[in-house]
Amino acid sequence: MYYQITYLLFKLKLVQPSENIINFWMENNHVEKLEYALVHGNYKTRKRAAEALEHVGKPSSIPVLIKSIDDKVQNVSIAALNALQRIGTDDVLVKTIIQKRFNWANKTLESQAKHEANKNKKYKIYRWERASKKSFDRVKEQLKKPMR
Repeated sequence: MYYQITYLLFKLKLVQPSENIINFWMENNHVEKLEYALVHGNYKTRKRAAEALEHVGKPSSIPVLIKSIDDKVQNVSIAALNALQRIGTDDVLVKTIIQKRFNWANKTLESQAKHEANKNKKYKIYRWERASKKSFDRVKEQLKKPMR
């Protein structure tokens, strides 16, 4: 009864389902509730719903998972890709989409990792001293000294 009330409150956009509720839906094969959570939840709920659909593994949820590949949050789209790969359809188009998206996700993750690795790296850049700057600094120091 508690899970039904939570689902109704979720449909009314008053609450977000917790991890326990999504696990309950996953264990009892409530695919339609998980699909609804994947489409209408916040990013944590969408990610958990995609992971739950991966464990349920029903081919009827493939269209919703394909739509969620283009999610704004990268973790949600990767969870949807993992779910689609685990469901393992024989459709050539779906396999091609999954492969291209995985390549894109891997490139994005590699570039982020490279950026994070080089974030604190300090580069030694040598600058040549210009004669005019050196003479300007010398004149500036002389002007600071008191005149006799």
